[in-house]
Amino acid sequence: MAGSDLGKHKSHVDVVNRLKRADGHLRKVIAMIEDGRPCAEIGQQMQAIESAIRNAKQVFIRDHIDHCMDDHMKKGDAAAAVLEEFKQITKYL
Repeated sequence: MAGSDLGKHKSHVDVVNRLKRADGHLRKVIAMIEDGRPCAEIGQQMQAIESAIRNAKQVFIRDHIDHCMDDHMKKGDAAAAVLEEFKQITKYL
């Protein structure tokens, strides 16, 4: 996604920021493993990363449903096509 596309939906900026934070945490976890930090601490951090990514994904998918699919409906796209797109995106929730 090009930087200019970030303005497509307001939530995209938030999603990118969430993923960048998760990326930073992931790098920190790698360093923790390499440094021999306690497994419980590492597991806790991995859980936090997983949660952050899951939340970013949910925001992204809900935004798609709220905006992109709504746009298709307003344009009069076939209901069957919109329903199929809905089925495709929700399988990632």
